[in-house]
Amino acid sequence: MNISYKWLKEYVDFDLTPQQVCNALTSTGLEVDALEEVQSIKGGLKGLYVGKVLTCDIHPNSDHLHVTTVDLGHENPSQIVCGAPNVAAGQKVIVADLGCILYDGDNEFVIKKSKLRGVDSFGMICAEDEIGVGNDHAGIIVLPENAVVGQTAAEYYHLESDWVIEIDITANRADALSHYGVARDLYAWLIQNGYKTSLHRPSCDAFKVDNNDMPIGVTIENNEACKRYACISITDCDVKESPKWLQDKLRVIGLRPINNIVDITNYIMMAYGQPMHCFDADMVKGNQIVVRTQPEGSKFVTLDGEEHTLGSHDLSICNAEEPMCIAGIFGGKGSGTYENTKNVVLESAYFHPTWIRKSARRHGLSTDASFRFERGIDPNGIIYALKQAAMLCKELAGGKVSMKIKDVYPEPLPNYSVDLKYDYINNLIGKDLSKDTIKSIVTSLEMKIISESETDMLLDVPAYRVDVQRPCDVVEDILRIYGYNNVEIPSQLKGCLVIKGEEDHKHKLENIVGEQLVGCGFNEILNNSLTKAEYYDGIDSYPAEACVKLMNPLSADLSVLRQTLLFGGLESIVRNANRKNANLRFFEFGNCYHFAAEKKNADEPTRAYSEDYHLGLWITGKRVEGSWAHPDEDSSFFELKACVYNILRRIGVTEGMIVTKNNENDILSRGLTIQNRGGKTLVEMGVMSMKLQKKMDIDNNVFFADLNWTALMKVIRKAKFEFKPISKYPAVSRDLALLLDKNVEFAQVEEIARQTDKKLLKRVELFDVYEGKNLPAGKKSYAVNFILQDEQNTLNDKQIDAIMKKLIANLKSKLSAELR
Repeated sequence: MNISYKWLKEYVDFDLTPQQVCNALTSTGLEVDALEEVQSIKGGLKGLYVGKVLTCDIHPNSDHLHVTTVDLGHENPSQIVCGAPNVAAGQKVIVADLGCILYDGDNEFVIKKSKLRGVDSFGMICAEDEIGVGNDHAGIIVLPENAVVGQTAAEYYHLESDWVIEIDITANRADALSHYGVARDLYAWLIQNGYKTSLHRPSCDAFKVDNNDMPIGVTIENNEACKRYACISITDCDVKESPKWLQDKLRVIGLRPINNIVDITNYIMMAYGQPMHCFDADMVKGNQIVVRTQPEGSKFVTLDGEEHTLGSHDLSICNAEEPMCIAGIFGGKGSGTYENTKNVVLESAYFHPTWIRKSARRHGLSTDASFRFERGIDPNGIIYALKQAAMLCKELAGGKVSMKIKDVYPEPLPNYSVDLKYDYINNLIGKDLSKDTIKSIVTSLEMKIISESETDMLLDVPAYRVDVQRPCDVVEDILRIYGYNNVEIPSQLKGCLVIKGEEDHKHKLENIVGEQLVGCGFNEILNNSLTKAEYYDGIDSYPAEACVKLMNPLSADLSVLRQTLLFGGLESIVRNANRKNANLRFFEFGNCYHFAAEKKNADEPTRAYSEDYHLGLWITGKRVEGSWAHPDEDSSFFELKACVYNILRRIGVTEGMIVTKNNENDILSRGLTIQNRGGKTLVEMGVMSMKLQKKMDIDNNVFFADLNWTALMKVIRKAKFEFKPISKYPAVSRDLALLLDKNVEFAQVEEIARQTDKKLLKRVELFDVYEGKNLPAGKKSYAVNFILQDEQNTLNDKQIDAIMKKLIANLKSKLSAELR
């Protein structure tokens, strides 16, 4: 939000420089993002001085030019050639000295030494329009005799630059969304830091009702959405351009002046934080305003000409027959104030923040008014703002107040009551503050002390402080005014040593694996947990119904929490590929979220939601490209598989802990699933399906692996890492060629083998698969290698044969396997 330095000084007294104000505001929690000087006259009249024409002679080579000598307060007078008809000796004038920059719209030119008709000229005597102080170009500016020679033009015209302070307002500080709101915080800071100051705003004593020619009735049908509604009618208005002072105030903070009535409502909003709306009184049919919701499907055209469909959750301001605007957000077509408008109705209201926020997001409308309403405004500032606006309408538009203020306030919003203990304040801050300091700060923030004792005090917190409702909130307010930097760092640090736990181990393994992947050529990426809901449309592996949806998403692209890391990585691949970087290896650690409707329970609302930590791997493009020593080679699924198994080995997952199965779904084709012995999926990997590849507009194959890190940590929780010397007893290798049904997977063979012998069987590896002629129909051949080893003795033939016979028997009985 933009704040004018000069405007701020109208509400609080101070003599701080703009930069000092920025430092003070930042220390109070209103972080200043930028400070920019704004000149009321472009260039700030720099290089322009008051001069006195000493001599004025006719130019020897021109009948309209004059050669003058001008005293600018320098050591020697300056010779200047001037073409103005009214130049004469003895005049006090404004002179642009050498090096001065003058502006003509967006064009600029520098005053340099020049030669006019053979005579040197060392400056320029200026007219009003040439320096921006007026529009007259009939002749040069002639100043009064008392003008001081050598004085800068900026000093002579009392020209002061304004400064725009750009503040990043956090969502909880709705009270600071105005100049007066910022002034309140600055006032409290000034009091705390010993400055003499006062906080003030214009009085409403001059407000009066001129007649009762246009009474307007108000009915609130939805008291939940509209807590308070007030209005007043102004007749005989002259709608025209605003005076310069009002236009300047709005322009300096980035608002475009429209007309005096509209500008007044914008001025009030930026001054006091109360959004207002002005209706053309002719639109208020029946002289009646009704605050209500609309039937589902109602069509409504806003001031910008866009049509919106309203429903039962959209609050509208209506006349006796039809809606006139979407409450707190946007006016309707024809309801505004135009040049032919004579009578207006001013609205000042308090709308429920949630209602306004939902409507604004639903219709994609974000205005200065909705920005304030959806964060919470001051319910007790509504009448003050309405009176100030009415008085300005009388002053600037010549209108007459033609009714008493109509104020409908069924259930007044109370202030917040907070019981604050002194010990609690000091313990939370970490420093003992005096009671006088605490009371000075809270009272300077307009909190009233209702009662107090030696140990605590009861505070009445204004309703506009929507973020201060608990003791800790008040302590935060005290600390930000007292100054975080004023809380000293203690000279001693007291703490205790703790034993490393499961989270430490998990984090360590995460770092180890990350370093391993970086060493293999991977780059780590980090994507938003929020993603598009449309990614999950029509996908069985990650159904849309299982998405955790946001109630009030910032945009359609950030409407759900991700179920998988896949789509974030694909977005990164697309972004890189579009920038000619197609050979990619990515990895990402992150949480994934899931909603299970069948687990929904009213007593335990969080039971239906789950969160798991995952590791995603992506490989695409070429493994080798442009090498003189190696031909170009595409990446393959087996690279990904090797990376996955290396990770599993690195974190302590042994072959005996897992089972590998073939897998194919609507996300991955030609993939594998790795499960623990209990059937829990630990890893899914494969080639991204062509359907998804086309949907994401990716040309190359993408190999993706999803490792459930949470589940893997449970698998290795009890795993022990022990050093073992290389066995001095030899391993024995045996191969079997097995004839199996086509639907039999290698994982089944491996599982039966490990169940046959858990002590001596060390490895089971598939080294060949054959399907084709010389085999019976529906059959295939697996060539499997078995490694046997005893850590304590050398295996003999009898032991080996016994194990292999048992293994063959199990394969025959369970898989109908035959030896080839």
